[in-house]
Amino acid sequence: MPRSFAVLAVLVLLFGLPSSAVAEEPDLDAKLSFEVPKAGHAPTGWGGGPPATLFLDTEVVHGGDGAGRIERDADSEGQFSSLTQEILIAFSGREIELRGFLKADGVEDGAGLWLRQDGNAGPMGFTSMLAEGRGVRGTADWAPFSVRLPLDRKAKSLAFGALLQGPGRVWLDDLELWVDGKPLAQAPERVVETTVLDTDTEFAAGSRITLSSVSPAQARNLVLLGRVWGFLKYHHPRIAAGELHWDYELFRVMPKLLAAGDAAGGQRVLATWVETLGAPPPCDPCPQPPKDDLHYGADLDWIEDAGLLGADLSEHLRGVYARRFSGEGGDEPFFVQLAMGVRNPVFDRELPYGELKPLDAGYRLLAVFRLWNIIEYWFPYRDLLEGPWVAVLGEFVPRIAGAANWDAYRLEMLAMVAQIHDSHANLWQAHDVRPPVGTCRWPVALRWIEGAPTVTALLGGGSGGEAVLEVGDVVRSVDGRDVPELVAEWSPYYPASNAASRFRGIARALPLGPCGDSSLEIERSGERRTLKVPRVEGGSTQPVLHDRPGDTFQMLSDDIAYLKLSSVKVKDLPGYLEQAAETKGLVVDIRNYPSEFVVFALGQRLVRESTPFVRFTQGNLSNPGAFTFTEALSLTPVKPAYGGRVAILVDESSISQSEYTAMALSTAPGAVVVGSTTAGADGNVSPIPLPGGLRTMISGIGVFYPDKTPTQRVGIVPDIAAEPTVRGIRQGRDEVLEAAIRELLGPEADEAEIRRMARRP
Repeated sequence: MPRSFAVLAVLVLLFGLPSSAVAEEPDLDAKLSFEVPKAGHAPTGWGGGPPATLFLDTEVVHGGDGAGRIERDADSEGQFSSLTQEILIAFSGREIELRGFLKADGVEDGAGLWLRQDGNAGPMGFTSMLAEGRGVRGTADWAPFSVRLPLDRKAKSLAFGALLQGPGRVWLDDLELWVDGKPLAQAPERVVETTVLDTDTEFAAGSRITLSSVSPAQARNLVLLGRVWGFLKYHHPRIAAGELHWDYELFRVMPKLLAAGDAAGGQRVLATWVETLGAPPPCDPCPQPPKDDLHYGADLDWIEDAGLLGADLSEHLRGVYARRFSGEGGDEPFFVQLAMGVRNPVFDRELPYGELKPLDAGYRLLAVFRLWNIIEYWFPYRDLLEGPWVAVLGEFVPRIAGAANWDAYRLEMLAMVAQIHDSHANLWQAHDVRPPVGTCRWPVALRWIEGAPTVTALLGGGSGGEAVLEVGDVVRSVDGRDVPELVAEWSPYYPASNAASRFRGIARALPLGPCGDSSLEIERSGERRTLKVPRVEGGSTQPVLHDRPGDTFQMLSDDIAYLKLSSVKVKDLPGYLEQAAETKGLVVDIRNYPSEFVVFALGQRLVRESTPFVRFTQGNLSNPGAFTFTEALSLTPVKPAYGGRVAILVDESSISQSEYTAMALSTAPGAVVVGSTTAGADGNVSPIPLPGGLRTMISGIGVFYPDKTPTQRVGIVPDIAAEPTVRGIRQGRDEVLEAAIRELLGPEADEAEIRRMARRP
């Protein structure tokens, strides 16, 4: 996953997305300025966060009476802070540009301007100075900067501001927006494309469907409705072309189906409904299933099942399939497109209905049907789902239709998302209702080590209580409940591709709970003891990177060089490799997320000949549910090349772009992957809006080794297995790095010297 998408994900999660409501835009000059009277607080009218890092400054300014300031230290929440502003896109043009002045003081990782455009489904494009490798670092006086983004005609709003990664201070002032090289005020007015989503407003205030529970017969009919509704959405030419508001058509037929009584009655209701849509027009030629490089085809045997559907409904659906939407003439389906280049699915016409929360039963069922069908037809790893996917529909229709309140709906949707088994998929707007529930935390970082949550760091910040836990303490029970019992209860609400990723998520959440004292049974140096540990407000969240502290590049000895990708810059790679030229081995640490995309910039200096390292699968707009392989992608050697051996470090914190990078670097001659199984989620993400303003994501393309061996759910499997131990954690050792150095130096290496080189500074 490209770095820009990673920063985008952080911005989305921390600072939100636009609502679907459209309001009159306030004065643009006022939105761009910081001219408000009260210093020491976040600038009026600006969003972003974390809130404690945002300020209005009336002393350090570039122009006028005020400037925005972002200020972070080592204890600040998260990895990023952002000042965020948003406007509606009421103008047209080819390119949007944000200009502004920045001043920096002690910026360690980087700061810069950023720009994002959003559609109905969320982000449609993002850029930042950091993503482009132009971030401001250190201390610098006021200077002008800009970022640009091609303007997408489907985008509805523009978000922008300044971003600070890591400790430091950055000021922002005198912002301007330009379109095609001219001030925004001179840009042509936008001609808004009107679709059926704008003109059909019958259910804008609610579906008018009320259910507290569903009978078994209703549940069976609703499951069938969900399958038929989704099949028609992506296959029937009228619907795929956007002639009908398909969400609302669901609400129009659902009352009749709920009143149908038995299976035969439900079949008749659906057959009549499909007949009213009209038969698709003749096609010549008609779409054909793909044959070349097919990974797997659509799962459509059920439309032939007259026992399930009844003869009439089956005949109607088979007719729709034979004359399905083909995209003839380059037209794309209304409800799904494939992104240019990457070809992952884009769902930017799925309305989030954020203004309707809490939702009625109709909209709750819409959420189930929408998510289920997107996975059924557009998830490239459908073959890796556990058990029949239709069983998940049967399970969650009654659960979510009968959700008692807003919190219950969100928790049930989170449980359904977890059934996708994709570490990219989650429901971040439901984390406040998943266990453990609470806003306070123990000021420690936990990691699953030797089968149990173990304290790996004491975190600063927060209020109240002295540290009673120590690094290396193993948590055995919390408030009288054993950890395995908690894991079994919580696991259904932790979406993950594999066990390593799930345990990572649970370890990060375990310190959360109600404020005040908690009772922990811990194991310390082989002895069990019970401690009273306070959960406190504020403070640092857990670090997720397991790489070596200190500089990006380090010479551990004359023979071993070390490079971590969490802070790497592409422009610095030639210099690093020049310093490492005479070493026996280079350790590339990807127990993190790369700060920049280095797959080719680094990988091409490690191979000796053109070397394939990956191939992808992608969906087919004329054959929803079918996925085909692309040709393998290769690394082409670039000189000067690094001549020593390479060891790549990975673990459960390595996800997505980290895994993709490991795949590429592992093709170097003699390279070894050292560590433990990664998160098992690779492929550019596709956001999915869900009713109630919720959002999840999926891995949108399939990522495979050149021989078509999968990586999803499997992760990157190390050549040399090495994991931390509780004893090693207590001793401050990095046993994974030790294993890599041992492999690179060979069996004659001195063990004491290996430990010295690998010891964490």
